[in-house]
Amino acid sequence: MSSFPPGSVIGILGGGQLGRMLGVAAAQLGYAVHIYAPEANGPASDASRFWTQGRYDDGDALSTFAASVDVLTYEFENVDGRAMQALSGSGLVRPSVDALRIAQDRLKEKNYVADLGGRTAPFAAVDSLDDLKAALATIGTPAILKTNRFGYDGKGQVRLYDAADAEAAWSAIGEAPAILEGFVQFDQEFSVLLVRGFDGDIRFWDSPANVHVDGILDTSTLPAGPVITAQVEEARALAAKVAEALDYVGVLTLEFFAGAEGPVFNEMAPRVHNSGHWTIEGAVTSQFENHIRAVCGLPLGDTGLVAQGVTMRNLIGEDALGWQVILEDPANHLHLYGKKEARAGRKMGHVTRLEP
Repeated sequence: MSSFPPGSVIGILGGGQLGRMLGVAAAQLGYAVHIYAPEANGPASDASRFWTQGRYDDGDALSTFAASVDVLTYEFENVDGRAMQALSGSGLVRPSVDALRIAQDRLKEKNYVADLGGRTAPFAAVDSLDDLKAALATIGTPAILKTNRFGYDGKGQVRLYDAADAEAAWSAIGEAPAILEGFVQFDQEFSVLLVRGFDGDIRFWDSPANVHVDGILDTSTLPAGPVITAQVEEARALAAKVAEALDYVGVLTLEFFAGAEGPVFNEMAPRVHNSGHWTIEGAVTSQFENHIRAVCGLPLGDTGLVAQGVTMRNLIGEDALGWQVILEDPANHLHLYGKKEARAGRKMGHVTRLEP
């Protein structure tokens, strides 16, 4: 079925803050949301009509869940492959299972983008300590060793500044299959956010300049400035190639380094993305609403800016406890995710400010 009218039930794998914001957008358009997650509740609880607690490797439970929804999407890519296999037969997963499989494996992702003509950092597969030593001899240092799977926000990765760091780095990632990437000289980081509809229509949001602290996104700012602006067209062309090759449906994010050689692809996320949170207030149609529109087969909304400038700042850990001070500035738009414990390194919310 190509489209699902308001009143249909959208299944979402994962019950975190992205599921929460997708749920808000879905409710606005008249849809019900059914969450499937290992936890009994989570940030998405406040924005979902139904919640099923279950393991991602429980094929029977997932099949029952799939039968209870009209269309299915996901809020993060670290879903067990067996879980997706159990769901892929339904034909209702948007974006596709193939997109998820590529994005959740860093080596597959880099090879996929390189095969499409994308510029990447030098990289090599690492399945053993000997592989790591050989890769270091070729790529050199500094470099970064990342687990192929289940790493995000700086987790599952370690930097190497000398070949002598090999054994410690290999141990630090748990001796898991990995990828070694050479460092890239760059001026700024940015992301390309697009949405592709069921009919193949592609629309882009403006690309923000992203600043990371300790491996976690700190701010996304628009306009991004001349360095990034000069490279956005090439980065968008690559992102569109990826979306079309995957017959992608929904929001897709590709992250890039802007440097002297042009945009260098870093990684992709087959979902709504932290660097697109500014679109809730800063764009005519947010990434969350357009993702719901796409997966339900509806016409896409306008992605244009509604202000001269936008800044989104993540609230990490105890930053979120300053909500009263944040709200004293009437230009701030505060989003708290309903997480009970403000742990260090945990995304608790974000604040967006528009410049008229």
